[in-house]
Amino acid sequence: MPDLICLIFIKIILFLNMKKVLYPVFFLCGVFVFSQKAAKNDTIGQGATKEIQEVILKSQRKKQFADKSVYTFDKEALEKARYAKDLLQTLPELQLDPVSNTIISTKGGTALFLINGIEATDLQIRSVAPSEVVRVEYYDIPPARWASRAETVINIITKSNETGYVFGVDTMSGLTTGFVNASAYANFTKGKNNFGLEYFFNLRDYDDRQVQSIYDYQLNGEHYRSDENRKDHFGYTSQNIALRYTRMVPDQYAFQAKLNMDILSRFSKGTGESVFTKDSFREEHEMFKNSGSSYAIPKLDLYYSKKIGSKDELSLNAVGSHYSTNTTESAREWIVPSEVSVYDNDMILKTEQTNFVGELAHTHDFKAGKLSSGYRISSTAISNDLNNLAGHSEYSVNYLEQYFYTEFSGKADKFSYRVGAGLTNIHNKSAANTFDEWSFTPKVILGYQLKNNQSLRLTSSYSPTSPWSSALSSNVVQLAPNIVQKGNPFLKSQQNFSNNLIYSFNNKKFDFNASLFYRYTDRVINQYYVLDDTFGGYALTYENGKNSQRYGIQLSGSYKPFGSSLLVIKAVLTPTSETLRTSKGALIKNDYLANNFSVSSEYKSFSVQYMVNIPVYTLSGAFLNTNENQNHFFASYRLKSWSFTAGMYWIGMPSEYKTKSLPESLVDYNVHTRIMNNKSMFVLGVSFDFSKGKKTELQRKLNNETAPAATF
Repeated sequence: MPDLICLIFIKIILFLNMKKVLYPVFFLCGVFVFSQKAAKNDTIGQGATKEIQEVILKSQRKKQFADKSVYTFDKEALEKARYAKDLLQTLPELQLDPVSNTIISTKGGTALFLINGIEATDLQIRSVAPSEVVRVEYYDIPPARWASRAETVINIITKSNETGYVFGVDTMSGLTTGFVNASAYANFTKGKNNFGLEYFFNLRDYDDRQVQSIYDYQLNGEHYRSDENRKDHFGYTSQNIALRYTRMVPDQYAFQAKLNMDILSRFSKGTGESVFTKDSFREEHEMFKNSGSSYAIPKLDLYYSKKIGSKDELSLNAVGSHYSTNTTESAREWIVPSEVSVYDNDMILKTEQTNFVGELAHTHDFKAGKLSSGYRISSTAISNDLNNLAGHSEYSVNYLEQYFYTEFSGKADKFSYRVGAGLTNIHNKSAANTFDEWSFTPKVILGYQLKNNQSLRLTSSYSPTSPWSSALSSNVVQLAPNIVQKGNPFLKSQQNFSNNLIYSFNNKKFDFNASLFYRYTDRVINQYYVLDDTFGGYALTYENGKNSQRYGIQLSGSYKPFGSSLLVIKAVLTPTSETLRTSKGALIKNDYLANNFSVSSEYKSFSVQYMVNIPVYTLSGAFLNTNENQNHFFASYRLKSWSFTAGMYWIGMPSEYKTKSLPESLVDYNVHTRIMNNKSMFVLGVSFDFSKGKKTELQRKLNNETAPAATF
């Protein structure tokens, strides 16, 4: 059976004209075949297999592993929760983001959610009844197959039952502005078969976004300055429709087919004034800047997993999509009152995009631990039809990434460990350049049990990061007089070396983590201004700088003064130093104290939550950017299957974002953006969730996602 699946997978790759990737697949198949033969002589029972072992903390119903924490929930928590999503909010380093109505990490970064090992949406998490949750696995050090996709992985383990249905609806809306989050879901299970349907709708329509920007620079021995004030009407509509079919035969095989459609349209229409100076000369300008994009992405996700004896499992996952995108940008600036044009920028980008992700994985249980191996390939092919400042062009690009990995986890006395090694190939091809590189990607995790409620963990890893599509783009757009923006198709991947030393402590009232971190990035991708010979001014573009470093300590956790959900305080403090050395050797430095705070209280059917932060500047190339400010309050009341919510976003302030250039930049650039519609925005929400019986949940081992739509 494994040999047949390997053969099928190879034929798929050949069909996609990817012959250069075959030798890692042949090698992986050889590993699988060898493991099957070796297993015939292995008579040790599966019950003797040991993964990274846990430290049991009974008072908090928490188990601490070397790479994760495992939580179970008492009767009171299960009775208070409407669905599994409510249980996730009680974890020390997770919280509800009221803007998106989704669960996020208090530490920031990308969080990936799974149900029994399969990637799950927010609506799928809502479809799981609290009584069905066996435990939640919180990976702050994700395994190899997920490490490139998220900083945190949350896996909800549920019971496998075979009857019932569940459905629900939810909506939240602003009363005075265009803000809507709405969703609906339904699941039906009969025997070994499960059917699921989801719909998600987001609307944003703001007519008062205020943007103040300044460009100040020297050009040809003369001093230039553009001081711009603009007001925008912008927004977007995002929809997602998903249909799932799952068939699971316990201890034999599992199959899932998922058809997904993402639909997005966005727009921005802005007008404003500008004061343009050249030495002592001064002009009054007016302008407009309009942009928009739209796409509909159909996506097919197929998954198959087969048990082979008591010790082995083989899994195959294939995800594909093909679609078109349309992106437009139109901007003009002119002198007042003569209406003489300063610049005209018209950009039309049409793309045809094909994405494919395939993964083959195998696990084998030994007496001493567990071996996991796999091979993943992702390909993005984009055909571009572009009209911009440089004229008309048609060109194609292809971004290919391969990842072969293996890791072994086990335990020796008080020490637990996970050791992994991988090979990563990045192959980016455009009309202007081809970049191809293989990298060795090792990872080591060591854990030591200090006491029953304390542990120490050390992690070290090395991995490459491919440039994103907009950074590699050949597109050119006008930002201001004498200023354009463009990509760099000659970028190379950046190489990341990361280290963490983590101390964890837990008791009835405290859940605390302290993490010393150091990250070194070679060939760091840096955005900066350069003199542009083509258009006679400056261009905002990308380069591979020499290196960057980031180090500090992150303190995170929660405090329950009464040992219950009556009052919960969550906080994250991260004093950080960061440096970046450009290709010319200039050293850029920045220090900051990242922070995030939340206070929540739950009493019977009532709950309240308050979230606040102090925005800080972080380094992004030759710029410093602030994170989004928070000052939100929400209150909820639950009545049987109904839940009612009222709240206010950005109390007493608009949402705002700031960017400023550093002294090393050739252009002194500052921008301050405020969305006035969000100031003290009052919202109301209602949801209804109903379930009868129980459902089948698939324990899926592979989860992949194709590349996002290519826009500039």
